[in-house]
Amino acid sequence: MQMLFLVGYMGCGKSTLGRKLARRLGGEFVDTDSLVEEREGASVADVFRYEGEERFREVERSVLDGVIDRGEAAVVSTGGGLPVWRDNMERMNAVGCTVYLRRTAQQIASRLSPYGRRKRPRLRGLSDDELVAFMERDMATREPFYGRATLVVECDGRSDDEIIEYILTHAGEGAC
Repeated sequence: MQMLFLVGYMGCGKSTLGRKLARRLGGEFVDTDSLVEEREGASVADVFRYEGEERFREVERSVLDGVIDRGEAAVVSTGGGLPVWRDNMERMNAVGCTVYLRRTAQQIASRLSPYGRRKRPRLRGLSDDELVAFMERDMATREPFYGRATLVVECDGRSDDEIIEYILTHAGEGAC
């Protein structure tokens, strides 16, 4: 097993699928958001809100560098904006396999619980219609970065098990 980075928009299932994939591969699961929270002693939302996005992205990059520098095989769930900042996508592609979990804004919105919406600072206070419209615009700006992934997985209409099988099959066939 090598380093496998899961990228995609917030709420697309990176953490959930990452845990399942790591268990299936018998490897470690790493969540960059959790590592940011451990390092900063605050939630991602609080770091973002009180210290600003630039500081948050710097901490996020430092966490990514730490994961990569360990050199251990792992399934790594990345924050939704991590691949977009500076050369993070290139950095991940250089050391492992990147997997873009692509979903529509409508599907992600329907997956987010009220808690999931509250804990994401950029989604707070949006109505259902505003949420989907915001996500569609935001996802369009991120798509060019996510699209650089080694493997792109269309997740809509697939169960978690089907997505995991797809990743395992295609990563094993040389996509990664």
